[in-house]
Amino acid sequence: MSASGPLVAHWRTLERAPVQAGALQLATVEVENAGTAAWRTRGFEDGLFLSYHWLDERGNAIVWDGVRTPLERIVEPGGSLRQTVALRAPIPPGRYRLSVDLVEEHRFWLAELGNTPLEEDVDVERRDASEARAFLPEDAEPSDDWHARVRELHEEGYSAVGGAVEGRRGSPELAPYAAGGGRYPRFPHPLVCPSLLPGLEPNDEVAGLPAYRPDRDEPSMFDGRLVVRLRSRSGRRRF
Repeated sequence: MSASGPLVAHWRTLERAPVQAGALQLATVEVENAGTAAWRTRGFEDGLFLSYHWLDERGNAIVWDGVRTPLERIVEPGGSLRQTVALRAPIPPGRYRLSVDLVEEHRFWLAELGNTPLEEDVDVERRDASEARAFLPEDAEPSDDWHARVRELHEEGYSAVGGAVEGRRGSPELAPYAAGGGRYPRFPHPLVCPSLLPGLEPNDEVAGLPAYRPDRDEPSMFDGRLVVRLRSRSGRRRF
């Protein structure tokens, strides 16, 4: 598909590292302004941005709105831009199609004007969980399958993982962390006694326990089947 008019992009190259599920990397793209209008980013949510979609094998969108990267300079007609872009991989691992495009924020993607985006098939690998760190206090006893389940979630792509906490009766702060249920990627509370991939540290505290309050950038998961039990000071479990 070819386009003509003010906004026309001819994509040249995409350079990237191997892609791990849920991980963020900086890739490099090169694109030519083959239209008649200059390209510029005018603010945090105004103007043109580099971005992308993750599609399945049939072209259906798995992630439609990728991370936005502002243009580092004005690109005049006939000029080219070579720039790094932030690229967050999809979850879970698998085969995807990456579609890189320019978006006029709140208005349209250039592909919607007849431009051909830069596309390639990508095998998204399992995320490296070898350096995950569990923030468990001395009186915490994870269930037998806790570490294995946490590792599976990290490898699926989640950089922060937490679950249920038992053993402190009458603590209203721990009421949302009752055992049971399943996965909850939009858990509205901090993750208590979390397991975190490198680069993340506990940034909160709940009932005196280390906790991580997820931000919108790092994928996180609460799973009520992950249970940490807190022992009493005498060494006996509290039930």
